[in-house]
Amino acid sequence: MADSFPRQKARTRDFTLGAPRSFEVAADGSRVVFLRSPAGDDPQTALWVFDVAPAQERLVVDPSAMLGDAPAEELSVEERARRERSRETGGGIVSYAVDRDARVAAMALSGRLVVADLVRGEAKELAAPAPVLDPRPDPTGRRVAFVHDRSLHTVRLSDGVVTRVAGEDRADVSWGVAEFVAAEEMHRDRGYWWAADGEALLVARVDEAAVERLWISDVAHPDAPPRAVRYPRAGSPNAMVEAYLVAVDGAERVSVTWDQDAYPYLVAADWDEQGPLLAVQARDQRRLVVLGVDPTTGATAPLITESDEHWVDLIPGVPRRLSDGRLVTVGAAGDTLALMIDGTAVTPSDMEVKAVLAVAGDEVLFRASADPTEVGVWRWDSSDGLSALTEAPGVHTAAAGGGVRVIGSSAMDHAGTRWTLGSHTFESRAETPLLSPNVELLTVGPRQLHVGLVLPQDHTPGSPLPVLMDPYGGPHFLRVVASSSYWLEPQWLADQGFAVIVADGRGGPGRGRAWARAVNGDLATPALEDQVAVLAEAAALHPDLDLTRVAIRGWSFGGYLAALAVLRRPDVFHAAVAGAPVTDWRLYDTFYTERYLGTDPDGADRSAYDASSLLDDAAALHRPLLLIHGFADDNVLTAHTMQLSQRLTESGRLHSVLPLTGITHMTPQEAVAENLLTLQVEFLKRALERGPDPT
Repeated sequence: MADSFPRQKARTRDFTLGAPRSFEVAADGSRVVFLRSPAGDDPQTALWVFDVAPAQERLVVDPSAMLGDAPAEELSVEERARRERSRETGGGIVSYAVDRDARVAAMALSGRLVVADLVRGEAKELAAPAPVLDPRPDPTGRRVAFVHDRSLHTVRLSDGVVTRVAGEDRADVSWGVAEFVAAEEMHRDRGYWWAADGEALLVARVDEAAVERLWISDVAHPDAPPRAVRYPRAGSPNAMVEAYLVAVDGAERVSVTWDQDAYPYLVAADWDEQGPLLAVQARDQRRLVVLGVDPTTGATAPLITESDEHWVDLIPGVPRRLSDGRLVTVGAAGDTLALMIDGTAVTPSDMEVKAVLAVAGDEVLFRASADPTEVGVWRWDSSDGLSALTEAPGVHTAAAGGGVRVIGSSAMDHAGTRWTLGSHTFESRAETPLLSPNVELLTVGPRQLHVGLVLPQDHTPGSPLPVLMDPYGGPHFLRVVASSSYWLEPQWLADQGFAVIVADGRGGPGRGRAWARAVNGDLATPALEDQVAVLAEAAALHPDLDLTRVAIRGWSFGGYLAALAVLRRPDVFHAAVAGAPVTDWRLYDTFYTERYLGTDPDGADRSAYDASSLLDDAAALHRPLLLIHGFADDNVLTAHTMQLSQRLTESGRLHSVLPLTGITHMTPQEAVAENLLTLQVEFLKRALERGPDPT
């Protein structure tokens, strides 16, 4: 069969296969470690090393060679959940960790522990209990820690001795892992941290006994038992998370003490030359404290306290410390999120910090933007102050160590992300997309909303086009960015005969704290108002947009917004496809939902939850609506779609439901991913051809 864009997009896992990624740089700058699969349609990701001097690239771990004749990878339930939280769609070596000087790397392959000598270029499997989860070498490269059977273990590389250093024989208690809300919502994907000297670990103990147990069934296989998941719905109990200092041989264990009633969330941690650090947050997320930890007694002392009447933002990569002990954080400075050194902002008021990438000596590398459509890499140090490491338009990131900086850049004029170290460009084996996007980036209306308008490549001016709104529209994530990768799918949709509009509204990042907090107490109204406003403004600029034929589609929050649009504004939106939509925020997780709507969904905050729910709007539906949901989704539970469908049926409202059996919140399965696009287009074309419903 001839290749098509949907088939190519699915086969290449959205063009990520074959592209270099997951860069780490040795602290001495001697080598760069990264992942890359052999080709743009090969998911078996391998581990590579680039020696800086003399410059050479080496394959160190080939998963196909190590797996041998094994028919397929064997992944534990815990590993599958970890990949789901990180949105990982590849196979083989999908994650790894290195010691301080990148001489040793550890990784899990099909549940087995693999350790690589990155200097010699040799890798071997160690005799460790399988399956292993999240293996990490200590900074000195003498031991590797890993999680097995909810317990933390270490293995000594000199003789292979394995020691269980922390664990309990209780099914609802885990040591060394990140609980669901930490991995899904806090940017914290790990549950243990090595001491700088490799002689101890800071370990999270997670007790999920109080967390509600929900069940996920494989409805296509009624003979298979349902799977239990611990899922903390809004207003319900969370996991209890504690922290301990554990000796490397497991002989000593000291509790880290803080006011856990006031600050139950462990949102970040680190252990540097000066000792352990914790960041803990209140349940209502309005207060956050960074704590220094005594590595002997476990006693804590507050280093800085942040508060906000709505919520304190969490930014990846902090807290950290400079070599002289000054604290590096990202916090509120007026209406922006600034890089803070010991509580003092060192970035200007028109810059919003996205993430801290590296802290070494007195230098900080971070991502930031003044224009939300672009992100640059910046450097700050106490001698030279602030300087830009990227100048070209686009979206940039970096990895650094020992004065060596690897820059990753995506832009509108090329496909994918280009990774460079000085004059060296790391080879990408990703496929070139079959199409090139042609996007008009706009700023419209009194709110100066950022919009991308995509027309068919063969559009003749003067010919009316039905409109397809394609938003995410919620907090934390932007769609309107200066990177061609974001516009491939919208271009294909446009080429099917639509004018496609992608718009970011209030609540999104990058436009100041007041903009982000516009959705406080109401996730529905601002998001929907902004999509309606964008449609009107775009049509005024482009008369070819036919406002009598307007569809909307989205996934996750975008799915919620799509369903919301046809339920509450059927005068504007004539058909919708809602993929994995949140329909009642009482069913979504604590940390995300309570930030915006409050911690008491059936009490003091009831009105906010009711106003943001779709269930009571069901009777208002008189536009075509297709609901799509994966029955294995443990992020947005299938119950969201089923409960809305039940309400629609009870109200006598015709609608369509497309169940995806065995599919999670992601859709990496090639056949499913390909056909989902074509099925949505077919549904929307039929719906719009019917014309507006006079009722």
